[in-house]
Amino acid sequence: MSGAREPITPIVLRSISQRFGRKVVLRGVDLELRARSITGLVGANGAGKTTLFLILAGLLQPDGGERRYGERVVGDIDLELRARLAYVAHAPQLYPGLGARANLELFAELRRAAGLSSRPADDVLRGLGLPADALDRPVSTFSRGMAQRVALARAVAGDPELLLLDEPFTALDARGRSQLAGALLAERDRGAAILLSSHDQGTLLRVCDRLVLLEAGAIVREVERGGDDPAGFAARASEVLAAVGPDDHAAA
Repeated sequence: MSGAREPITPIVLRSISQRFGRKVVLRGVDLELRARSITGLVGANGAGKTTLFLILAGLLQPDGGERRYGERVVGDIDLELRARLAYVAHAPQLYPGLGARANLELFAELRRAAGLSSRPADDVLRGLGLPADALDRPVSTFSRGMAQRVALARAVAGDPELLLLDEPFTALDARGRSQLAGALLAERDRGAAILLSSHDQGTLLRVCDRLVLLEAGAIVREVERGGDDPAGFAARASEVLAAVGPDDHAAA
């Protein structure tokens, strides 16, 4: 994780608000993300999920409210803090002319320059199901699902303390979804705090310790997994997911 440094978890948002022009996107959001826990953020398109991810990743300054990372109340997120979190957007952000291995090795080189380590590229890529014969092909030739695997591998290679995943299961086939679910559980067990959004309801029920429902920019319901009542969590979580709409995923 981060050696002797103070952890950045829990991450706590208090009364976060955001508007774009006259449109209010987030309304007084309170949220806590804990280490060794996976939180599923669910809501209809336009509910404010991506805006919340951008604020947590330090890519957008909220109009109001407080962000706390561990013991630090944060205004602008500095490079040291940003190096300890990872954000994977809905559309993979990769260097298209480079291969999968080269994308991760470039990321590792940048981290080494800052005195930070990364896991070996091949190990992470193969762990997420990328075949050996694809490691050096330009990612511009990849399907959406394969490119998504590379983006996810790059995110976890640095052992982030906070992992933010906006629709990570998009374009993955059943095998890819299963591999990613296993990788997320491993990241949780390593100690990461994970926030993910997805329309893949079956996988959310499998991996999440908590579900949070966002409606019109406000958190309206939370359900948490209890060790002694797995059936109760599944029932409550299914009610939350039913409020969002039908399961939806496209494989590639």
